[in-house]
Amino acid sequence: MTDRFITQPALADLADVPATSRWVRSGSLRLHALDYGPDDGRVPLVLLPGITSPAVTMDFVARQLTDLVRPVVPDIRGRGFSDDGESYGLETYAEDTEALISGLGLDRPLLAGHSMGARIAAVTAVRAKVALRGTVLVDPPMSGPGRDPYPTTLPAFLGQLEQARGGTDADEVARAWPRWPRREQELRARWLSSCGGKALTETHRSFETEDFFDWWPSVPGPTEMLYGADSPVVTEAGVREAARTHLGARLTAVPDAGHMIFWDNPDAALDALRDALRVQLG
Repeated sequence: MTDRFITQPALADLADVPATSRWVRSGSLRLHALDYGPDDGRVPLVLLPGITSPAVTMDFVARQLTDLVRPVVPDIRGRGFSDDGESYGLETYAEDTEALISGLGLDRPLLAGHSMGARIAAVTAVRAKVALRGTVLVDPPMSGPGRDPYPTTLPAFLGQLEQARGGTDADEVARAWPRWPRREQELRARWLSSCGGKALTETHRSFETEDFFDWWPSVPGPTEMLYGADSPVVTEAGVREAARTHLGARLTAVPDAGHMIFWDNPDAALDALRDALRVQLG
């Protein structure tokens, strides 16, 4: 029995999304993705969302990239239309990403991810089970054993989830995220209830038990890290460690943005992402 649901108003949001639903299997799980195709020669970009972000909430990012790449945005397991899983560790998430790339026949895609998605992208790249052109990691959580905790607590995440299940609206979301574009506040209000409590709980636990820096130094090039200049997740100390431990990576700060860089400063964040993709596309 799942604790997740998608309402009719949320489903209606998909009428305005210029993408096609695609489905693949990862083991016994059915995984859903939004494909901003068709397959017309553009290089695919697999765009991995964060811990409480179903695929549709990244639509405003994906649609601004379609002149450069063919974005494919999955519902990570336990979110959106994708099935719940038993495990929510980084390598399990990476296996899902590999299944998506193989199942959709994506030829040497670029791989980008925000927050949790950035950690998944790093692990997928290091595992090297599928061929990639490059990676862009956007404000990856740098917490882990012996490190500072992830700045948003699990009770805070679960409180937001309970609020969404009780029936929230964009005005309520705006009180927590006042800088976000109105459409993104509305999508957050309508789609957060599609995220499972176990998915959030186990993923948040992995933020504390799985160290990003166990993987980061081995991420193959080309790779770039984008981070919010005001992010509490990628701190100044984290930037210094990232630069010291991966000399081949580009690191780029997005001004006037915290952890949610695309939502906090959409124009600057999208410009930075487009520039990173152009470099990796050659």
